[in-house]
Amino acid sequence: MAKQEEEQVELVRLNKFISHNSNYSRREADKIIEEGKISINGDTVTNLSTKVSANDIVRIGKKVIREDKNRMYTVIIYNKPKGELVTKNDPQGRRVIFDSLEKKYKHFMPIGRLDYASEGLILLTDSVDVANKLMHSNLERVYKIKVDGEIHKKVEEAMLHGLELEDASTGGHEKSKIKSMKFEPFIAYQILSNGKNFSKIKVGINEGKNRELRRFFGHFGLEVMDLKRFEFGGISLNNLPTGKSRYLTKDEYKDLRLFLNQND
Repeated sequence: MAKQEEEQVELVRLNKFISHNSNYSRREADKIIEEGKISINGDTVTNLSTKVSANDIVRIGKKVIREDKNRMYTVIIYNKPKGELVTKNDPQGRRVIFDSLEKKYKHFMPIGRLDYASEGLILLTDSVDVANKLMHSNLERVYKIKVDGEIHKKVEEAMLHGLELEDASTGGHEKSKIKSMKFEPFIAYQILSNGKNFSKIKVGINEGKNRELRRFFGHFGLEVMDLKRFEFGGISLNNLPTGKSRYLTKDEYKDLRLFLNQND
């Protein structure tokens, strides 16, 4: 029995263990490993490919780094271009985000969706628990949108007070079975430009499922020409190029851990 349990012990890269259980980023963890500041079970290690388990005693100097099971996950940001599907594969052979992401992320789960014609921030994680908590959260999602007409008073009133439609099919996917929809008041909005030919607007909402924004503006006869998500729960694209990915920063992980601990 003891042998069977031993075989099931999960090994993780040392820099990942340190970054998920301390305030060090992975890059900072690599640096202190190379500097000989890390010991495992009393032995100093400098090899960056070293792996550890929860049974190992890892120290930075004299301080023991203890495993926090809520932290043993990885989250990345991907800046999705237009023309990619947020799915593992497509029966029609269209490009999916995993065609662009590195192979080491093949087992990651996307947190939410952006449709084929939309672009911007997608979070992915290797933790089912983290994915579920973030996907079903009311954290703010921030988008920049271009529509083919004017943002008039009725649109603003609906953004401020919400909207309930029996038929919200305009703007929805042609195969969608969802017809009626309730739109909660937007968290915030800012009209960047407003004209008869097209308008640009920045909006903050706390969901964004089922092509919600395309359906909302579609009800007012406004077709969404461009839609880009810039932020999810305070995590931003910043200067991440289209089609590229990055790990969360130390501060982003800290804020995420705080949110997850509050929602246990």
